[in-house]
Formats: sequence, C-alpha cells, structure tokens
Amino acid sequence: MRVLPVGPDALLLDFGSDDDPAAAGDHAWRTLTDARATGALPTITDLVPGAHTLLVQAESGAGVDVLGVRRALRAAAAGPGQPTHPPTVSIPVVYDGADLAAVAAIIGTAPDEVPDLHRHTLWQVRFMGFAPGFGYLSPAGPSGSSHPFAGVGRRPESRPRVPAGSVAIAAGYSAVYPGPSPGGWYLLGHTDIRLWDDRAEQPALLTPGTLVRFVTEGEDG
Repeated sequence: MRVLPVGPDALLLDFGSDDDPAAAGDHAWRTLTDARATGALPTITDLVPGAHTLLVQAESGAGVDVLGVRRALRAAAAGPGQPTHPPTVSIPVVYDGADLAAVAAIIGTAPDEVPDLHRHTLWQVRFMGFAPGFGYLSPAGPSGSSHPFAGVGRRPESRPRVPAGSVAIAAGYSAVYPGPSPGGWYLLGHTDIRLWDDRAEQPALLTPGTLVRFVTEGEDG
C-alpha cells in the first residue's frame, strides 16, 4: 500500500502493488468505516473507494490523522474484526439484452444460461463512478477472478446511447445504467428500478458495500 498526499486535508491509499488490490482496498474501506463509526477518526468526513484506491477526506483545515489511519489498518491486520452486515438490494431484471448471445460465445455457454449465471451471483458494490448512481459491482467474496464473467471485457465498439435501466457486464463488473448515456458494456437486460433520484434524501439506491441480488422480473428477491 502506498500513502499519497492529496492536498492538506486528504490522502490516497493506493493498493495497486498488492497481490489482490481490489480485496485490499475493500478491506481498508471497511476498516476505516468501522473506525469512523467508533469515533477513532473524528476528523475524517468521507471515504471514497476506487478500483484499487481509497481516498480519505478530512474536514477542511483539520489535516488528515495519518497515524490514526495507519493505526486502524494495523489493528485490523493483527486480528479479526467484528463481522459486518451490509444492506442487500434486490433488482428485478428482464433478461432481454442485445448482447446475451455475444456473452455466451465469449464464455462458451448457451445464451439462455447467461441470465442464470448473472442472477445466481451475489454482487457487491465496490465503488461508484462514471455517472451519478452508477455502481461498479463485482462478485461478493474472494472468487471474483474465477467467475465465468471475469474474462468478458468491453464491447469492441461502444454504443452512442444505452437506455436507462440497462443491466450490463464488462471487465469483471456488473452495473445498471442510472440514465441514458454512451456505453461499451455488454447488455444483459433491463430493470425499471430507479437508481438515482436527486430529490431523495439519499439520491443513490446503491452505495459502496451494498450487496445486490438480481432477480428475474416477477420473482421474489
């Protein structure tokens, strides 16, 4: 892990050199989130995870308690912490995507088996980005690199417009497009659930750490 200053009141934890950068970043995010909740890091106002990084933001003018951050991470590494119970969101999907056959060809299965692989996977939001409410989901647990979708990259050509609610996969992640936008992910289906509502107290349905179950439209989550 590298610790990089980002101005006087923030620092970036970079896990790119770790054996499993995504897992290391997720562990650090959970550890520091727990430390904030117990009051151990009172000046930290936000933790922003990325694919292989974690931005630690402090109050303006307060500076970052680098020693406190390192102390919390060392304590977590020294022994097991308390189990976390992240919220779970069920997203109903109609699996009618234009790329089902293309994904099936890449992973060597039948098109009608692709929806089963997707909905039988428990996904977890690793970080947010690209657009408001857009969560990058990877398979929960340590088996992400061996998942059948892990070898599915991006489409050779991006689409100029992907409809809102499109359920897609690319580069080991799954996502739901909160609004219409260009996109180069493989489309598996669509949902009517709203991912972003800027009038709501919490605009984003998904937040880092949330578990996501995709279910066939009409089934119970």
